[in-house]
Amino acid sequence: MVAVLAVLGGCQKGEKKAGKADLSAEAEVGPTVGSVAELVRPTPAAVEGYGLVGGLSGTGSAYCPPQLRAYLKQYILSQLPTERVNLDELINSKDTAVVALEGVLPATPSLDEHFDVRVSLIPGSEATSIRGGWLYKAELVSKGTFGVDTPPLATVEGAVFSNTIMTAESDPRTGYILGGGRVLYEYAAILQLRKPDYQMASAIRNRLSERYGANVARAVSAKNVEVRIPPEYRFRKARFLAMVSATHLEVSDDLVRARVNAYAHQLAVTPDKEKAEIALEAVGRECLAKLVVLLKASDTEVRLRAARCMLGLGDDRGLGTLRDMALDAQSPYRREAFDAVMVSAKRNDAAGLARRLLRDDDARMVLTAYEYLRQIDDPSVLREFIGRSFYLEQIVQTNRRAIFVSRSGDPRVVLFGAPLECNNNLFVESPDQTIVIDARPGQEYVSLTRKHPTRTGILGPIRTDRAVSNLVRALGNEATTTSQGQLRGLGVPYGEVITVLEQLIAKGGLNVEFWAGPLPKIALPVKK
Repeated sequence: MVAVLAVLGGCQKGEKKAGKADLSAEAEVGPTVGSVAELVRPTPAAVEGYGLVGGLSGTGSAYCPPQLRAYLKQYILSQLPTERVNLDELINSKDTAVVALEGVLPATPSLDEHFDVRVSLIPGSEATSIRGGWLYKAELVSKGTFGVDTPPLATVEGAVFSNTIMTAESDPRTGYILGGGRVLYEYAAILQLRKPDYQMASAIRNRLSERYGANVARAVSAKNVEVRIPPEYRFRKARFLAMVSATHLEVSDDLVRARVNAYAHQLAVTPDKEKAEIALEAVGRECLAKLVVLLKASDTEVRLRAARCMLGLGDDRGLGTLRDMALDAQSPYRREAFDAVMVSAKRNDAAGLARRLLRDDDARMVLTAYEYLRQIDDPSVLREFIGRSFYLEQIVQTNRRAIFVSRSGDPRVVLFGAPLECNNNLFVESPDQTIVIDARPGQEYVSLTRKHPTRTGILGPIRTDRAVSNLVRALGNEATTTSQGQLRGLGVPYGEVITVLEQLIAKGGLNVEFWAGPLPKIALPVKK
């Protein structure tokens, strides 16, 4: 560390010299955007709406207040302009039910970003269950503005998910549309000048556009500057906004030199390392020489932050440092290091590290690596859509044998250690006894049947081999027939498919781990 500080200029004599490296010494390094303007803090936005759930097989209700009926008829008609539909008959059907919708948009959403939406029957509804239903496309507006002429912030549609795993009971009158929400706008940050000034607003606009790219900022008034997040920061939005506030308004060789020295010293020896790291990245590539020195620091946190900052500036000389931390099971910074590589490194470098971590002993790191590889459509994640309802994904390059099922975001069944196979002696029923999976000793196939969801009788049997992937396909594919009259699938909703898989493992029909993701967190923002 002594050698590092010597190079950084941090070993001058006297406390006064060290004090000059303090980030608050504005006279030494010049004013920042944050010193003259305040960034309006982005917060999650609560949204609400109303819609119609169909496909309920007699468990719905005709109840719908007049004003809500008029809205639904108008909206449904706008979605089906070329089709003749008796809208009153549709709403009055026992196969449909009017529902209330609520969700929370991310604090800094992107256009078409997915999010979960809670679905519940409206007060007074006589419907008994929306389980297994499908929410027709609906609009979501800002909480408290429904009925007012305000533009929608999002839309939502999809299969209703009712959680029936890892729980004693589930209310059939409520559910979620997993990942079914779609944001209709792109987030833009607002900088509010502490003292309205057209000249200063223009100066901020020019400086931010110079540092982060043309058209990033727009001076909309003497008070406000609008800031768009550049595409390269789409996975680092919070970091970019912090850098905006830390960006200096004045630029000269002497000022840049002073800033680099001050912030590098701050990162090396003071507790406020986060602020120093952000300030260095806001300065730009002029700080790379100092950051390279910090890669040799004895303090692991300093090395992490220096390497992460360099990678954020497009320099991969710190990649090895971050990779080593991510692969070190004992490192307290392995998740931070991994995240830094995933959001800032070249695609091949990031994917290579993620594939290695698919074989990690820590299940959390395995899942984190999988989520990244899925996000970039890496070929190591084999994906197919099942029955208009959920994804079946298979991971071969892993030492784990497990089934992961999501309960938030896109609904999906993920087979780790694929191909997975069932045992050849099993008998499993769903908790409601509507689905049966049977394979007798010595039998080379698995037989699946389902009680018909709308009338008396049985769907099936469908025969598959013992591959879990084929079993999932047989359960989830729509109940249509081939040209030869063979049944393609049982049309089982996603929530019931994952319940059957949980039972299959619990009853010893499949020797793998069962991992269930967390339930949606649709907590409305609390005003302070």
